[in-house]
Amino acid sequence: MPTYTMIILTRPTEGREDEYNQWYNDVHVPEVLATEGFMAAQRFKLAGGPDSPAPYLAIYEVQTEDFAATLAKLEERVANGKIGISSALDVPSAIGAAYEPITERVTA
Repeated sequence: MPTYTMIILTRPTEGREDEYNQWYNDVHVPEVLATEGFMAAQRFKLAGGPDSPAPYLAIYEVQTEDFAATLAKLEERVANGKIGISSALDVPSAIGAAYEPITERVTA
């Protein structure tokens, strides 16, 4: 079964970084992973350098034969409130994309 990679770049609402991280780690990631096909998630914070409009990164692994249908299930869960969005997330700044593999994984 193909494994897709979704990346989501986000930032917290100003002054609410602790609340944002608590919500993202303890609420949002488990809610997303409850969606059929979403297999794993890991979060990252920008490791220095200039300020970024999106200092946080979430990477989700999605296994599915039909990515569009799986994404529709995720969107449905958001629409019906099974995945909540915190006001601590600066929603307008969020950027997301999904990728499918075009090669096998290469290691050293």
